[in-house]
Amino acid sequence: MSIGILGGGLAGISIAAHLDQDCEVLEKDSRGGGHCQTVEEQGFTYDAGGPHIIFSRNQEMVDYMVSLLGDNVHRARRNNKIFYGGRYVKYPFENGLYDLDPQDRFECLYHYLKNDYPPPKTNFKEWIYHHFGKGLAEKYLIPYNEKIWNVPAEQLGLEWVEGRVPKPPLEDVIKAAVGVESEGYTHQLYFSYPLRGGIESLPRALERQVPRITPDFAVERVWREGREWCVTNGRVTRRYSRLVSTIPIQELAHALEDTPAEILAAVDSLRYNSLVTVALGFASARLPDYTAIYVPDPEIRFHRLSFPAVFSPHNAPPGKSIIEAEITTNPGDGTHELSDEAILADVVGDLEAMDLARPREVCYGRVLRTKYGYVVQDDNYRRHLKQAKDYFDRIGIALCGRVAEFEYINMDVCIERARKLAQALNREALEKAPAAEIAV
Repeated sequence: MSIGILGGGLAGISIAAHLDQDCEVLEKDSRGGGHCQTVEEQGFTYDAGGPHIIFSRNQEMVDYMVSLLGDNVHRARRNNKIFYGGRYVKYPFENGLYDLDPQDRFECLYHYLKNDYPPPKTNFKEWIYHHFGKGLAEKYLIPYNEKIWNVPAEQLGLEWVEGRVPKPPLEDVIKAAVGVESEGYTHQLYFSYPLRGGIESLPRALERQVPRITPDFAVERVWREGREWCVTNGRVTRRYSRLVSTIPIQELAHALEDTPAEILAAVDSLRYNSLVTVALGFASARLPDYTAIYVPDPEIRFHRLSFPAVFSPHNAPPGKSIIEAEITTNPGDGTHELSDEAILADVVGDLEAMDLARPREVCYGRVLRTKYGYVVQDDNYRRHLKQAKDYFDRIGIALCGRVAEFEYINMDVCIERARKLAQALNREALEKAPAAEIAV
């Protein structure tokens, strides 16, 4: 049984690393890694698709990912902030109420306690008001989420929310308002990260278990001939008895021959945001020891800052420092069309206003663009995605990974699903093998 795996990102590499039969990974870039690629330039190291840290509610997955890195691992404690009203407020916002001015603090606590918003019926905005109240909703949660998703909160559905945006315990909110320390999102409080080489070290470790990876193979066309799947990049054709796709579901649907019009329509309706990441290196090491800063202010272009040298001390040269800014964007929004130079200048200006950077100290700058950055789960998302997934399942193409399954999943879930799919394919191969072959 020969298996073709489209895409050499974390999902594709993880599947291949856990297969017991012949397989080949086809990767469009010169190297794999996908969203987990890392840039190493001029002594600076940072993740191209935004920061990827190792944490999970599933400790077994944390242990597995850390084990892949061996001795190349650094453990750190989260020190995230929210930039609100010119202040650096502890993250998550409801655990940092004492950092607010008294009026904001009162409004957040009062509306959290005296909250008569009805249970949500259709959208994320209703969910926020019901669970957090007017103060927390309007000061942080709604503006930040509308900024990162690049759509009004009422256009976001509810399916993705539970588990991703946990409701804080009442006692924690009261403690935060009166100045008693409390921690939210405790599963993220400590995290691991590669000591050297950035997060790309994780797929690189998995690649060592994969016998066949073909780079520079952009999938142009996929079709079926008898019992075989055929895949071509326009120059070379590969043939497999089984096909797995980890590439964007939109690209698969349009590369596949004879995809029904209604499936193409369903796939094309799935919304996503592109991501612009801006890396800036500085000729001094005066940055604070924050891991990340969340920025709800709509007047500031980026929604999050991260500090790669806090993830690992080897991510910046001695005496220097680095910031990475993330900007959600779509064609026509005014940011998407800006030149790299204009985006760099804009980010530097905002960092200066936040007292985080001095323009004269900038010694490195680069802008990277990721087309499929964030999955936007709007009202029609679940119905259209199910329609497309059911079709690919019917014709025998397995989907795995964030952009293939079109779900907002982190690295831990991505690897976990990849391992489960590999196990299922191994069982399938065993069931199809002749008895004599099994005996051998």
